[in-house]
Amino acid sequence: MERISIHVVNRDLRFQIPAGQVLLPAMEKTGCQAIAVGCRGGGCGLCKIRVLEGEYQSKRMSRAHITPEEEAAGIVLACRILPTSELVLEADWYQASVEKKEA
Repeated sequence: MERISIHVVNRDLRFQIPAGQVLLPAMEKTGCQAIAVGCRGGGCGLCKIRVLEGEYQSKRMSRAHITPEEEAAGIVLACRILPTSELVLEADWYQASVEKKEA
């Protein structure tokens, strides 16, 4: 089975997931805790990440957590994407968006 490499640069963590699987639950199965886990269904926004490099397919995302501008900039919910190539990403974008809203 093909595996896809994931590199979370701001946590200096790497892991591999099986191709064709949604990023967040596949990460959980590896035992890695590189991305925050919340509701797992796109409703809480806790798993917000920014993809810096790589390709992925997106499922529908709540506009309460991901604006069209953010999505265009590679900011997505890890529970709603299927990587199709190696990904380089930053985790912890949920906290950054909360701080931005409070400012």
